[in-house]
Amino acid sequence: MFAPTPMLRTLTALSLALCLAAGAAGAARAQFQAQPPAPPGPRLQAQPKAQPPAPPQAPAAPYDHDLLRLSEILGALHFLRAICGTNEGQKWRNEAQALIDTEAPTGDRHDQMVASFNRGYRGFQQSYRTCTPAADVAIRRYLEEGANIAREITARYAN
Repeated sequence: MFAPTPMLRTLTALSLALCLAAGAAGAARAQFQAQPPAPPGPRLQAQPKAQPPAPPQAPAAPYDHDLLRLSEILGALHFLRAICGTNEGQKWRNEAQALIDTEAPTGDRHDQMVASFNRGYRGFQQSYRTCTPAADVAIRRYLEEGANIAREITARYAN
């Protein structure tokens, strides 16, 4: 009998969240009014450097590149959805944190996933202060790409 792994459950939930948000984003076609700037925002934190030596790192998973991209997408969504007034709070940060906790709770993989999330967040924070039509397009594209990545990882590596 098939027993879902924590990663499979997390990616399935994330895929569903991305798909549902994509549907809501497409239906809303938000009004492009000046929104107050997003707060400097809670970002994921890298592990403190003053820790005892970690055990040897596990070899990279074949889907690590996809997980890093997914983390970056979640960071971008965390920022963009906030400035576009979706009132989702910490939803995308929490999704990223759940993914990181499940897949890489410590070590270099953890730090790389956190850095990817922060890169996605900061990349849009540097150029967007309010919601624009371009921000809305980026949101829809990232929701679609993130859902595709989550589905592909689940379909390819779940068994």
